[in-house]
Amino acid sequence: MVRKRVEFTGRVQGVGFRMRTLRIAAGFPVTGWVRNEDDGSVSMEVQGEQQAVSAFCKAIEAEMGSLIRHSATADVAIVSGDGGFEIRA
Repeated sequence: MVRKRVEFTGRVQGVGFRMRTLRIAAGFPVTGWVRNEDDGSVSMEVQGEQQAVSAFCKAIEAEMGSLIRHSATADVAIVSGDGGFEIRA
């Protein structure tokens, strides 16, 4: 089990990025959240088995790579009892 925090920059707000991320997450056994940040970036935390998290992140890149200028990924602490994937305000 791993949990990753990913910061996306580029044209990632006002283009349906969070809703598309939520839709993509439904196809993977992952939990976590995605939200817009005040600086125009989008943050996401995703948790699951390493292979599922990697595949999910690759699916985001495949579908929305043209909108993403840069992404930075870091390991963060596992959240016990995390359930589902959601959009946060």
